[in-house]
Amino acid sequence: MKIAVIGLGSMGRRRIRLIRKYDPSFQIVGVDTNQERRVQCEVEYQIKTYAGAEAIKGDGVDCAFICTSPLSHSKIITSCLDFGWHVFSELNLVSDGYAENVLLSKNKGLVLFLSSTFLYREEIKKIHELVNSTEKPLNYVYHVGQYLPDWHPWEDYNNFFVADKRSNGCREIFAIELPWIVCAFGDIETIESTKSKMSGLKVDYNDNYLLLIQHKSGHKGVLAVDVVSRKAVRNLEVFGEELYVHWDGSPAGLYRYDYDKKEDVNIELYEEVDQLENYSGFVVENAYFSEVVAFFKAVTEGSVPEYGFEKDEGILQIIDRIEA
Repeated sequence: MKIAVIGLGSMGRRRIRLIRKYDPSFQIVGVDTNQERRVQCEVEYQIKTYAGAEAIKGDGVDCAFICTSPLSHSKIITSCLDFGWHVFSELNLVSDGYAENVLLSKNKGLVLFLSSTFLYREEIKKIHELVNSTEKPLNYVYHVGQYLPDWHPWEDYNNFFVADKRSNGCREIFAIELPWIVCAFGDIETIESTKSKMSGLKVDYNDNYLLLIQHKSGHKGVLAVDVVSRKAVRNLEVFGEELYVHWDGSPAGLYRYDYDKKEDVNIELYEEVDQLENYSGFVVENAYFSEVVAFFKAVTEGSVPEYGFEKDEGILQIIDRIEA
């Protein structure tokens, strides 16, 4: 199989590494307008690279991984589908071209797969299982925050997509977290939000949000999202009469309270954790690999992905309401 990875920044290089892990026999080519990134990937991964996808249009490519900045995805996805390639897309953050690309993929019989990495985290799967194990309503308090300049310490935050208001840092956090929150606790009935810009960051959008969420299931939660916390934080507490769970965002940090023994019990979920040195301890490569596997299963076996563009459009509409 021949794979084109379009966008050779940090996510593109991650996908190359994981595709190689999945099947070393796959032929990978890289696409990026940035010559420095192309040279880096040629040296690091010994692959051929090109400045544009047009150069490999009729070169036997089967699939494309779209790893460019989110606002560029729509047109690139359309081009790849027109070329007859199955498409894996990173988070889009906006719904530009959704209806057209979904229809195009169906008409051409091609897989159009959307990343939603947290749905593949073992901790999230376990939290979902525990929430479903009780019939009584639950509350949760969840804080996700990290100082924006620390996201990509190797580059200025004004030089990548989080500087743009349409694809801002808080919006990306919402797009990562809300799919699994909805999956675990149910569709959202109402949201009340308080937001502001409280930092000296050079951005023209709100940098912190406090949300009160009521789910149709009867569960409800408080969600705090920001790009100002100087310590990278992912703290979740789920509580009710029959269940208490807390998670610190790390692969070893999920605990359930045993109310008979009056102690927290660690829930071990991984035999081996794959993590990279230059990323936060919250970033687990296992989940990124699992969704690569899911994509190729959809391509080769016709399996239905857990998440898609139709569901994501609903999530993006919720985020639009939060930001409005």
